[in-house]
Amino acid sequence: MRVRFPARASGPAGALGPASGPAAAGGRWRAPGAVVAGALPALAFPAPSLWWLAYVALVPWLLLVRSADSPRRAAREAWLGGAGFLLAVHHWLLPSLHVFILLLAALLGLLWVPWGLLVHRLLGGRPGPGRVAAALVLVPAGWLLAELVRSWEYLGGPWGLLGASQWQVPAALRLASVGGVWLVGLLLVAVNTALAAVLALPRARLAGLAGLTGCAAVTAGVWWWAPQPRAAGTARIAIVQPGVVDGPGSVRRRLDREEELTRSLAGRGVDLVVWGESSVGTDLGADPALRARLSALSRTVGADLLVNVDARRSDRPGIFKSSVLVGPDGPTGDRYDKMRLVPFGEYVPARSLLGWATSVGKAATEDRRRGDRQVVTRLPSGRGAGLRIGPLVCFETAFPDMSRHLAADGARVLVAQSSTSSFQHGWAPGQHASLAALRAAETWRPMVHATLTGVSAVADAHGRTVGPRLGTGTSAAAVYDVPLASGTSPYVRAGDWAVYAALAALVLWCGAEGARALVRRRASPRR
Repeated sequence: MRVRFPARASGPAGALGPASGPAAAGGRWRAPGAVVAGALPALAFPAPSLWWLAYVALVPWLLLVRSADSPRRAAREAWLGGAGFLLAVHHWLLPSLHVFILLLAALLGLLWVPWGLLVHRLLGGRPGPGRVAAALVLVPAGWLLAELVRSWEYLGGPWGLLGASQWQVPAALRLASVGGVWLVGLLLVAVNTALAAVLALPRARLAGLAGLTGCAAVTAGVWWWAPQPRAAGTARIAIVQPGVVDGPGSVRRRLDREEELTRSLAGRGVDLVVWGESSVGTDLGADPALRARLSALSRTVGADLLVNVDARRSDRPGIFKSSVLVGPDGPTGDRYDKMRLVPFGEYVPARSLLGWATSVGKAATEDRRRGDRQVVTRLPSGRGAGLRIGPLVCFETAFPDMSRHLAADGARVLVAQSSTSSFQHGWAPGQHASLAALRAAETWRPMVHATLTGVSAVADAHGRTVGPRLGTGTSAAAVYDVPLASGTSPYVRAGDWAVYAALAALVLWCGAEGARALVRRRASPRR
């Protein structure tokens, strides 16, 4: 007797059949379309700063992946879109890494493959309201998983997280104070998922509209409920930005310019003077003349100097980047050695295998050494005596956990020392400066972002910009009255709860899908 089996339906529930719509026609344009669709969200970041685009920018990519005629094609288009996104967000690295940036984007783009399979499974075909409701939770969770893995410092770190594009939006900054940049990213992807359902899934349009309403309700609820930092005085902090100094003797001439700008602050009643990253090129422990010079400068201004030394240490082997506080009597307090280094810029991962990268770009010829702990230091002298500051160096401002730990350890002001001299004419300086607002809102601690050559900025505990921003073409010293705040933000208190909730949702869904598949297998008829 011949047994007939029912034909499988198309879509992710039975992805063997042909799909209709874009997947069936114009297939040769789908691959480049995926790259372009993935790159679109990069326009929400500085320099374009089209922040509103982040709420719709993922929709074309979602519609493309859901319409794929097989899970394999969905995975490929998610991979290409992920590579396009990373390449667009990091395009300013091209002069330094050359063709190597294409390889990195292609490799890291693979992190979006599980997200693409999830989109295809939940939104492909003709899903009902139940599947779309699940997608509103699981698709953002899958996106966060990709961002979380690539945020590992050895894979490039959390530069260009989708939630960071909202650094100018007060409602998003309030969300960040509750759940960090991760919560903002989850809400953005949920809005895009709901819009995709409204546009492409007639059977689940109401579910999509309900998702949009839910996102708006969560944002409004956080805005109404979330506590806010309490004002606690001000600190008068100066930023010294010498600007680009090239050519022979640039280290000496830059130091002369920094000294000149710092002397102009005398009599202005500052509590702290902050220099940028690599502002000092000689280890202070091995250069008594330089120590005396900086100490005299501190006495002239009447405030401590936070300088950044990029040099070979006299007391430890190797080159370190260190934040050093210098007072009237010389270096004081704990020095902070940079812990998280820029891949290829400050060290080459697996140098024995990838050392050839130094021959095709500006990769580090010698690895910098890492510090082993974060430091909160107290200003010992001057008008700012007693103020506790938490230093970060350059790339470290991208990591939300570092600023959160400094705030938990008692820092009243976060101070970032940076330099983007290699990327003056790209998007990097603006993107880097925008992180100050995000970190300040997350921690309820103002952040001073001082650069050697990039964009210097100050943000208060709400994430609002304080005073003028110093652009890439500026060589000046600027004084800011920085509002201090007290209290502990929900994010500092509770940590990365949004990450754990998203991962728990994915684990539960995977467990349910596995159990459902097991039940179907046991119940299926045999020939």
